[in-house]
Amino acid sequence: MTDNDAVALVAQLAEDYQQHKLQANPTWAQMIGDYRYVDRFEDVTREAEDAEIAVYRAFVEQAKAIPSETLDEQQLITRDMIARDAADQAAMLESRTQEFEADPIFGEQAGLKVVVPKLAVPDAQAAEGFVGKYTGIAAYFRDIAQRHREGVETKRTPAEFAVRGTIEQLDTWLATPVEEDPLLHTQPAPEGVDAAAWRDSLVHVIEKEVRPAVEVYRDTLRDEVLPHVRPDEECGLTFLPDGDEVYARLLRYYTTTDLSAQEIHDVGLAQIASLAKEYAELGPEVVGTSDVAEIFTALREDPKLHHTSGQDIVDESIAALAKAKAVMPEWFEVLPKADCEVEETVDGAKAYYFPPAGDGSRGGTFFMNVTHPESWGRFEIEAVSYHEGIPGHHLQLAIASELESVPEYRKRAFLAAYGEGWGLYTERLADEMGLYSTPMDRIGMLSADSMRACRLVVDTGIHALGWSREKAVDYMVANSPLTETAVRAEIDRYAVTPGQACSYMIGRLEIQRMRREAEERLGDRFDIKKFHSAVLDSGPLPLAILDAVVKRRLS
Repeated sequence: MTDNDAVALVAQLAEDYQQHKLQANPTWAQMIGDYRYVDRFEDVTREAEDAEIAVYRAFVEQAKAIPSETLDEQQLITRDMIARDAADQAAMLESRTQEFEADPIFGEQAGLKVVVPKLAVPDAQAAEGFVGKYTGIAAYFRDIAQRHREGVETKRTPAEFAVRGTIEQLDTWLATPVEEDPLLHTQPAPEGVDAAAWRDSLVHVIEKEVRPAVEVYRDTLRDEVLPHVRPDEECGLTFLPDGDEVYARLLRYYTTTDLSAQEIHDVGLAQIASLAKEYAELGPEVVGTSDVAEIFTALREDPKLHHTSGQDIVDESIAALAKAKAVMPEWFEVLPKADCEVEETVDGAKAYYFPPAGDGSRGGTFFMNVTHPESWGRFEIEAVSYHEGIPGHHLQLAIASELESVPEYRKRAFLAAYGEGWGLYTERLADEMGLYSTPMDRIGMLSADSMRACRLVVDTGIHALGWSREKAVDYMVANSPLTETAVRAEIDRYAVTPGQACSYMIGRLEIQRMRREAEERLGDRFDIKKFHSAVLDSGPLPLAILDAVVKRRLS
């Protein structure tokens, strides 16, 4: 094989991998501005799963067969990323998690009403295809019902609270008048399309296909799955027949490390202990005490420290974003072209980010959920804004999407440990940048840290150590300023998305370790802007590959 052959093979492999990802994830493709599969929705049948496993295993073999000797840094990264990602994707699919993934937080019955309004419909062809997507949504609900039946057969069923919560959401959806269906909250019909006729087509599919399928899914959960659910005391994966193996795969996938559940658990305990010292130092200035338990109580219960207006929450986020933008050139060599905006929402997680569309039709947006304004501490807004917007998710994801020297697959990859680790790293970086307005805002940074450190403890506690829901709630209430209501929502999230919550703090700690080691190697030659470039200008990377890149660049 010649040098040119190896280089060409890497380029073709990356292109093939990206094209497969787009085809297998048509809604994501539309979200980023690729409308070739606008008439499709994700296929969750076991047959599709088996086919995907075979495809990913083939990608692993293709990547491994390309010799590394003649590849440059970026080509080697591409080859190694595909080999690792394809192997992890196959392992995830082999875990058959669809059999037990009733999910009242991120399930499609909750997520579609957030996603659908963000799906661009740029022309008549896309509008026509969009009707087909709704037929695909109907197929999804019928198929996921069948996967749950398979789970009952294999004794791999969801936790009771997840099933009951999902049934409640499905009941609410079915009780909503069709003319007010959340799937009708689309972007406007494009120019040249009869808006009324297009809407009538969507209403017809919703009424004749989607709702009957949703009813099948609801009935399956209620009548066939609910009698076999795991109780809340056994909501962790360790109580499934192959749960420990599945959890190990999930931890590897989300953290991109080989850390065991016990190792991650211990890291979390150490972080909690370290944070207690920081609270004790900052507490007297903010709430008049150094007692950590009293600090937590004040942050939870003092009405002066909580919002009452959703508009104020959004306004403060906008102000924080503007403050961050003003000083970015002092800390970063490259800034994204795409802008970032803040929007309020009453759906989905408390705060979350949508990246820019690939075709430039939409910039980045982070959402602040203002359903219950009083649930937002005034001390939280700035840390969340820096995490979700700038210098956090928007900066990282927009820069990645605008890179010209890497394949499209790498621009669009989202690796939780890298992406969420970066977001959490930037909460601390914002402190270095002088962005926090007051000591109260700085304690919000600690509050965010407490949540992510607790996640390491309770996620592994639930899924590896057999903790009950209540034990996890009690631990998090005792070791963070979150209210019990907020904690219960968090614990439910970790129970239905095992391992994902561990990515944040593990990723941050690894990025901080890389920076610390670079500072030690370079001494006075260390340049924070060059470190940030080394972390950001290859796109999202598994942590081990990122570590190698940083060491090569900063040595």
